[in-house]
Amino acid sequence: MTTLTVRLSSMDEAKARFSEAAKLALAGKSVAATPTLNFTSYEDMHRVLAPLRLAIVRALAGQGALSIREVARRVDRDVQAVHRDVTTLVNAGVIDRTENGVAFPYSNIHFEFDVSAAA
Repeated sequence: MTTLTVRLSSMDEAKARFSEAAKLALAGKSVAATPTLNFTSYEDMHRVLAPLRLAIVRALAGQGALSIREVARRVDRDVQAVHRDVTTLVNAGVIDRTENGVAFPYSNIHFEFDVSAAA
């Protein structure tokens, strides 16, 4: 399994990383593909990866596919609320929808960003 990296960076920084990887690939050099979610602000990241949603990810980690009802039971929440949160996580690419339910296809999440004082 792999690690999902979550970053806070501008679109220009994300484009620069992608461009550099493309240059290396076109030059015939090996490029390591790292599953990454890029957010342009902490607020955007928190909207997707709020604490209740991270609880869903933790409940799914290492469990294979689970039904939404089972996820709701494991996080002790209402099925409809969990369904809404699962939809957000699926749309963001954090979890996958499968024939057997939903699954977290990574071994862990690595958060890669700095928090600095407001100017």
